[in-house]
Amino acid sequence: MNKLFDITLNLKIWKDTRGQDLVEYALMAGFLACASAYTLPQVASSISSIVTTVIAMLGGAGPNNAPGA
Repeated sequence: MNKLFDITLNLKIWKDTRGQDLVEYALMAGFLACASAYTLPQVASSISSIVTTVIAMLGGAGPNNAPGA
């Protein structure tokens, strides 16, 4: 069993590091995509509620209620 383990560790595929950085960048891009897909909808709703509050504080001023509209 030890001989099989030694052969496995000595395989060329374990020593070859070409393409490693590409895999790391792909993993990082995937992580960022998942994190932003989770975070952005929450941020958008927060920004929307802040804008709504500001508009309410200004007395409902908006493009439809502007003078001359």
